[in-house]
Amino acid sequence: MNQQSVQSFVDEKWDDEIVPELVEYIRIPAKSPAFDPDWDKNGYVEQATQHVYRWCAAQEIEGMQCEVVRLPGRTPLIFMEIPGEGDDTVLMYGHLDKQPEMSGWADDLGPWKPVIKDGKLYGRGGADDGYAAYASLTALMALQREGIPHARCVVMIEACEESGSFDLPHYIEHLSDRIGTPSLVVCLDSGAGNYEQVWLTVSLRGMCSGTLRADVLHEGVHSGYASGFVPSSFRVLRQLVSRLEDESNGQVLPEYLHAEIPDQRQRQTQRMADALGDSIAEAYPLCEGVHPQADSTYERVLNRTWRAALSVTGADGLPPLGSAGNVLRPHTSLKLSMRLPPTTDGEEATRRMKETLEADPPNNAVVSFEADHAATGWNAPDIAPWLDASLQAASQAAFGKDAMYMGEGGTIPFMAMLGESFPQAQFMITGVLGPKSNAHGPNEFLHIPYAKKLTTCVAQVLADHHVRE
Repeated sequence: MNQQSVQSFVDEKWDDEIVPELVEYIRIPAKSPAFDPDWDKNGYVEQATQHVYRWCAAQEIEGMQCEVVRLPGRTPLIFMEIPGEGDDTVLMYGHLDKQPEMSGWADDLGPWKPVIKDGKLYGRGGADDGYAAYASLTALMALQREGIPHARCVVMIEACEESGSFDLPHYIEHLSDRIGTPSLVVCLDSGAGNYEQVWLTVSLRGMCSGTLRADVLHEGVHSGYASGFVPSSFRVLRQLVSRLEDESNGQVLPEYLHAEIPDQRQRQTQRMADALGDSIAEAYPLCEGVHPQADSTYERVLNRTWRAALSVTGADGLPPLGSAGNVLRPHTSLKLSMRLPPTTDGEEATRRMKETLEADPPNNAVVSFEADHAATGWNAPDIAPWLDASLQAASQAAFGKDAMYMGEGGTIPFMAMLGESFPQAQFMITGVLGPKSNAHGPNEFLHIPYAKKLTTCVAQVLADHHVRE
């Protein structure tokens, strides 16, 4: 592959078409169904789907079939088939639904307000994961323009990923004959340790999330009259959360939420820690004086990628400070997000976590844990020699540095589904969510120069996949 020629084409495509397309895509508040229960009525998911579909369908890709597939009551899915040479199939994946707004955006930025500064496109969803459809097709177009053969490709862009991809298994079953049996899966929904080389994700954590609620009264009572007599619902929840986590250090306590870390993953983590050092911590917007958990970068990365960790992501039953009177509140609810090791079964962990939280409640309070969709993580199969060689060559050509392997702390439910369905497939799981890109949070951005080079690297892997031995 003529790397310089392909990169030139990719750069032009990004500048002339993809960035303007993503600017308009960011304006659409296409929140995932978990955050917009009326998504169908509100129409933003449909608007985003049509926006991405129109561009895809208009591309000059030989023999491509592009359609929006719909199943009753489910979010739509863009499905594309691109013929190729040989009997192999490559499955390329992305999504177009988005996380909610989140507070804390800079004054000149906003979730639905696209802004380009210093080579970064700010706004919700551009990096997670609106660019995937555009980059996938551009990589294929670059190869066809150079006359370089590739395998048959199937591109799937879903609209439910941020809600746990609960619609996706139905589409995979519905389209199974058309998908075939992929020998390579390319997913552009992951992260990067820096913007200076290719990063391949080799593991993803799972997740158990849900709402923990404690009720102690049918209505609020004056705190002077009730406190000391009626148990505090907040204190009840504190005790329950302590069953899951040691509050002194954040260590998750139940053994069923732990898993053995493979030696290979430990070695890859050490290599990543050695290469990036303190720059990993510097990527977080820590308040002055705040220390990360654990004493070394190596242990911190393992905490983030292979160990269970609990976050409280929301609360209910607590009035705003300006409306907080002297009342002992009747109930408190907490939204819990438990990240699970990649090899821990999400459904089983959720079942046992519910048992742990609801058993023998303090003061016999009325306690419930209502789980959301559980997600099992993913641990990649051994990297085939041809894929490792291709990634190294692509990274060296685009960036002048070797490719690196890393675990990710997030969850992509699609990967666990595919790993189970296609155990012989190789996986190129990568993405543009590097330092401070802040997916799901305020000031999310897509690093445009990195995305351009990554697109060319995808093209290189597709070319090498076709001629692998």
